[in-house]
Amino acid sequence: MDAEYIEKKRTKFLGLPFCFVTYTITEEKINIRSGFLSIVEDDAYMYKVQDVRLTRSFLERIFRLGTVTCFTGDKTHPELKLEHIRNAAEIKDYLMEASEDARMKRRTMHTLNIDAGEMEEEEDED
Repeated sequence: MDAEYIEKKRTKFLGLPFCFVTYTITEEKINIRSGFLSIVEDDAYMYKVQDVRLTRSFLERIFRLGTVTCFTGDKTHPELKLEHIRNAAEIKDYLMEASEDARMKRRTMHTLNIDAGEMEEEEDED
């Protein structure tokens, strides 16, 4: 799987790329670069992506756009939103497969810390 997606955030009106936000998705990571004069870059490693959601508002459907939300295990960005992008369904599917492949390569598993806070409190009491 040697794919790389580069998409620009588009306006909901006419679906034109007037925003200064670029999304780059590779096998290893997701990069969001935003800004014109001052630039901010956010990255998340692909193996940290736990779930992906695709949403389409009425205007997005008209202009064939979508918003992909990546739920990650990252502390700085638990949700990465790739807003108003083209090929949103294809990108969502790619993110699901690439994140699973990245976890398999790193031999990383997702575990939910159910009742983790309660266990810590019990240990403190002992």
